[in-house]
Amino acid sequence: MSELKSESKSGRGSLIAGGVSAVLASACCLGPLVLISLGISGAWIGNLAALEPYRPWFIGAALVAMFFAWRRIYRPVQDCEPGEACAVPQVRTAYKVVFWLVALLVLTAIAFPLVLPLFY
Repeated sequence: MSELKSESKSGRGSLIAGGVSAVLASACCLGPLVLISLGISGAWIGNLAALEPYRPWFIGAALVAMFFAWRRIYRPVQDCEPGEACAVPQVRTAYKVVFWLVALLVLTAIAFPLVLPLFY
């Protein structure tokens, strides 16, 4: 029970939700470009464009999840009870690194369609 309580206070779930939402938000635009750059092609790649109408929802979910993750990760150490994951400096540092990697992924999902016309 205390392990579940520690996970809910760590922000791990919010980070995972933010990362998944960012990947889904960029699947319609960035996904086909990455797949073609890797040499993977096929008619099925065109089906990824079907996710375009849901992109604002995915971005919204990613931003909400990132807000909750930020609140959990950057709270004062005094709010953590001894023995919890958030009280360990290495764990806090690892969560901060993962948070900023996911934030970069979310920013890419938001900015990619805006920057893409500059390359055509």
